[in-house]
Amino acid sequence: METFERVKPAWRLIVDDRLDGALNMALDRAALLAREEGVVAPTLRLYRWARPTATIGRFQSLDDLDVSYCVHSGIDIVRRPTGGRGVLHDDELTYSVIAGTTDGIPRGVAASYRLFSAALSQAYALLGVDAEMVSHGRSVGSVPACYLSPTKADLSLGAMKLSGSAQVWFGATVLQHGSFVRSRDPDREAVVFRLGHEGASRLRTETATLEDALGEAPDPARIIAAVTEAFGEVMGVRLLPGEWSAREAQLVRELTATELPPRQRAQHEASPDVEPGGPYCDTITQEENGRNDDVDRP
Repeated sequence: METFERVKPAWRLIVDDRLDGALNMALDRAALLAREEGVVAPTLRLYRWARPTATIGRFQSLDDLDVSYCVHSGIDIVRRPTGGRGVLHDDELTYSVIAGTTDGIPRGVAASYRLFSAALSQAYALLGVDAEMVSHGRSVGSVPACYLSPTKADLSLGAMKLSGSAQVWFGATVLQHGSFVRSRDPDREAVVFRLGHEGASRLRTETATLEDALGEAPDPARIIAAVTEAFGEVMGVRLLPGEWSAREAQLVRELTATELPPRQRAQHEASPDVEPGGPYCDTITQEENGRNDDVDRP
């Protein structure tokens, strides 16, 4: 009797070049909304940042950051659509995965974290890093930086936090994103999140990067290949290179702030179809410093 091998479901793979923070967050949110509408395939997106960017959680206070230092140091500040604590994105590859219960994602934060963490652990293994999902429980007290805030879904290298992720559900669809950190500047991160000298010391001793684990930071292309292979294997899908849809471009325009800061405007003159900003992906500029009501609204 002739047998047929089951064809694996197809997911979309998007690999973006360096983009500014507001556009990165707007694109993640647009993909979430479009997948919930059923107009795009489940998506694995891999991307980088045009400049150092501090992202803060959906409900996090802007007071957790030294805004003046960020503005004068050329560090953008952007609100994520997901919860959690602040992250300084710089020398890293960021992933986002957007899929729903109809794609085999278990409903609920804990169960979906476990599934995605299996793929992330496999990606680290392909890079030669033994990362394990460790349940630390909630930290006592409030620490504004993600990497000093242990959770039940951390990936760790021994006792050191290697990666954290953040998640939001919209209907039956989830967006989860996180970072593969190549290297870290603990002193700068400590200033951004008002952590002081003690915080900088903790970042050195309680967190790890790919450079720490491997002795050198792997090339971004190598990380992309590992993450793509791991998600395809663990999720049991074929990842096919894709593009942004017209619907997602429309959604990003609807999320766009009314006025772009000058350096963002120059960045997007070459990409007029998609623009950053708007609710859940606000960019804080020097002129907005002190107007926290606009950027803290969930």
